[in-house]
Amino acid sequence: MKLILLSGGSGKRLWPLSNDSRSKQFLKVLKNDEQQLESMVQRVWRQLDREGLAGDSYIASGKSQIDMIQSQVGIEAPVIIEPERRDTFPAIALAATYLYSMVGVSLNEVVAVLPVDPFVEDRFFAKVKELEQVIAESGADLALMGVKPTYPSEKYGYIVPKEGEGGSYATVSHFTEKPREDKAKELIEQQALWNCGVFAFRLNYIIQLLIAQGLPIQYEEMLKQYGKMKKISFDYEVVEKAEHIAVVPYDGYWKDLGTWNTLTEEIETTIIGRGSVCPDSKNTHLINELDIPVAVLGLSNIIVSTSPDGILVAEKEASPRVKDLIQAFEQRPMYEERRWGSYRVLDYKKQSDGSEVLTKRIFVAAGKNLSYQIHYKRSEVWTIIAGEGEVVVNGAFVPVQAGDVLKIPAETKHSIRATTDLEIIEVQRGSELVEEDIIRLCMSWEEICGYCAVVG
Repeated sequence: MKLILLSGGSGKRLWPLSNDSRSKQFLKVLKNDEQQLESMVQRVWRQLDREGLAGDSYIASGKSQIDMIQSQVGIEAPVIIEPERRDTFPAIALAATYLYSMVGVSLNEVVAVLPVDPFVEDRFFAKVKELEQVIAESGADLALMGVKPTYPSEKYGYIVPKEGEGGSYATVSHFTEKPREDKAKELIEQQALWNCGVFAFRLNYIIQLLIAQGLPIQYEEMLKQYGKMKKISFDYEVVEKAEHIAVVPYDGYWKDLGTWNTLTEEIETTIIGRGSVCPDSKNTHLINELDIPVAVLGLSNIIVSTSPDGILVAEKEASPRVKDLIQAFEQRPMYEERRWGSYRVLDYKKQSDGSEVLTKRIFVAAGKNLSYQIHYKRSEVWTIIAGEGEVVVNGAFVPVQAGDVLKIPAETKHSIRATTDLEIIEVQRGSELVEEDIIRLCMSWEEICGYCAVVG
């Protein structure tokens, strides 16, 4: 059995901590068994490992999240990279072709798909394992997992089983999408389950579907045609058209931590970062990523969240509406985690002559390195403010330490490796300061050393 974890999202509902690069699953606000802060994706990967599933799991994600995934889960975690966002059906189709043509997975093998960020008990993943057996016993095209509702929610879709069926699984009668509370009560009386976005199929089922639609089943060809695929969800394109669907009930703890009011219910401490909340502020959470203190006085049932991307002060019940409120905000992500560390944008300006100037504070963890790269539209100035490391510029290696300043003109090959934790102030200046102007020649330090020995 193989698992595909879908990692996506634009990071709007948990603004300002989340952004286009750091979606909700990467926010380190939950505590692990060692009382250290971890993200949802780290928690899920740890749970998969405990259930013996991590070795057969693949993360399907966009290019903008690759560094974040590798930083938090490790470079060993296999990632299937989507060239662009095109909804869940294209993402799953791409992953299926990868398993089939690149990994060599048997067409008869069962593949389970699930979100990368469910907040669940470990036994949730034991239940995921059962989907393989259900596919074999039922002969169903798809096997879904449904959560037994604890209240008549209007936020979730419902899976309605056929009447009179019981046991370890049931046949699906139909689906109902986000009903009103009175309808939800009726559905629960019919043994309906919350749709938690977990389902399984034999790989051959999706491969044959792609063939029927005239779509490629080879991964490299699917990559070339990916931009032409229609943007549509797997539910609409596949699930609603399937003739035989089974569902497995799960009666354990499950929660969607997609908004500030639901997320803060699972955060064990009321303050993360610099700041204080007065005792008469009940059920108030402060999450501060800035280097300045924040004080909250006399405000209850409030979320105060600050980051380089912005500041949010909201009643928890109103917080889901933040997605609509920030639609007019257009700016690049001001904080990002990378496989080598992180960076924070300190300042950005567009000059009267049309050139752009961007200032970053970069952290490179000891033993990590930036890629060996080149830019054509910008120059850079690096000021080492803490730590020691080694810089390579056009094949020449030079040790650096706090106080050193390096000028890197456009069209210069360069990289840096941290001997100890390293902090750098980087000032970029150029005609266009975009990610597309980063041409990566090598990634690991070993590759860089070998490349420079031959090419320079």
